[in-house]
Amino acid sequence: MHREERVIRIENTFRIRSCQLLFASRILLGLAVAFGLGPFANKAIAELKIQDICRLQGQEENTLQGIGWVVGLKGTGDGDFKPTVRSIAQALKGLGGNPSFDMQGRINEKEFANTKNVAMVWVVAKIPPTGLVQGDKVSCTVSAINAKSLEGGYLVLTHMLGPRADQTTTYALASGPVTLDDPKVPTSGRVVNGCKMEQTVQNPFVQDNKVTLVLTPNHSSFATSQLIADKINRYDEQGGTGNPNGSSGTRSTRSVQKIASAIDQTHVVVQVPEIYQSEPVEFVSMILNLPLINLANQKRVYINEREGVVVIGEDVTFAPVAVSFGNLTFSPRGNNPPAGGFVGLPKETPENPRLKSLVDGLNVLNVPTSDIITIIKGIYKQGNLYGELVIE
Repeated sequence: MHREERVIRIENTFRIRSCQLLFASRILLGLAVAFGLGPFANKAIAELKIQDICRLQGQEENTLQGIGWVVGLKGTGDGDFKPTVRSIAQALKGLGGNPSFDMQGRINEKEFANTKNVAMVWVVAKIPPTGLVQGDKVSCTVSAINAKSLEGGYLVLTHMLGPRADQTTTYALASGPVTLDDPKVPTSGRVVNGCKMEQTVQNPFVQDNKVTLVLTPNHSSFATSQLIADKINRYDEQGGTGNPNGSSGTRSTRSVQKIASAIDQTHVVVQVPEIYQSEPVEFVSMILNLPLINLANQKRVYINEREGVVVIGEDVTFAPVAVSFGNLTFSPRGNNPPAGGFVGLPKETPENPRLKSLVDGLNVLNVPTSDIITIIKGIYKQGNLYGELVIE
């Protein structure tokens, strides 16, 4: 063998072994991260508060709506759409215009036919759960009823009513230039800060000196509801609320009157202590900021396959099993791996590995999200995932 050929073979061998070592190091790093053994292991758990999973009953979003016109269009309006023609004719009369009338005294609507630069629209504005004060401005959405495009249009002053058809109170007035959020959908747009409140809308949250906490749908359960009630009662008994009935004496020598009761899996009713009945905001702020520990519903995995999103609760674990997928074969622990590189998991493993750590390790190995989702679904299908799986 010539010397040059020998040098080339040595160089090739070195490159191959370097690649093998690099790949092996990535595998080891990934598994170390996956099972909490590497520098990327994160044991900190974010503090969850009552306000993160609850809202106050009465503090809901409200909707204002109205029917108006968008003018100034480039020939993309309603044309001969009769509701638009009639409304324009009536409005012209009310605004001091001088429309003509037929023999029966009715407005001659034919004069307003073919109004290509005007469009009748549906206008909607959202009032946040905290309410709005007179003079506040919010954005509103504008949707065409018959027009082809609202591009370049201007929303004429529109009366915004409440959601109930039997109530004609004007809560706000909307007007302004229409901006298209998506040029591909020219029939819908937005008027930025174009809805001005004419009346104050506030949502009361105290009824009969009580407030009701409503759990979000993703956290509603009997266990969580009771956990929140117990947390508030324990805080009150320790004197945190300043309630004389809760802070005096000992539990064995007095009759403790609980201020919080779990009504069902969604509602927790809390009695406002007498000393806070004139300042309920301070009391509500205190209980909403109480931390929750060992929340059962943290054991949830949310997957959105279309968007490629995977959200894993910190406490979600899985059974001590080995997983083989494609070219990957791994397990949390294994002392004597059998032939073929398949690493088993001994039955005496003291604790279950966290799913989040496994996914972190797979991410280090650049495993595609679609494959990670497949692995999680496989673990769940076999009954080895200790948590709830939500797929959308």
